[in-house]
Amino acid sequence: MTCESASEEGHEPRPLPWPGSDGKRAYVIADPARPGPVSRRADVMEAAQLEMAAVLLGHARQLADEAGPAELRYLVAQLTRTLTDTLRIAQRVKS
Repeated sequence: MTCESASEEGHEPRPLPWPGSDGKRAYVIADPARPGPVSRRADVMEAAQLEMAAVLLGHARQLADEAGPAELRYLVAQLTRTLTDTLRIAQRVKS
């Protein structure tokens, strides 16, 4: 099934929370009413990413006042990565 025929049937390509083998964004086309194994794996991974975001936010709140410059740089890098994942998930759910 091509992306064009999938869209005609109402099945939009879903961005996956991991890159393809070439390092670029990967997609799956699936029926939301009957998710397959790839969609279910993506759901599990997205749930884990959101949980990690919540944990990281808790650490950030604790460290914000007491961390040194190196720790803050590391924290900002991790928060940036996590926020990127969270926004990607939110954009998929919103559409």
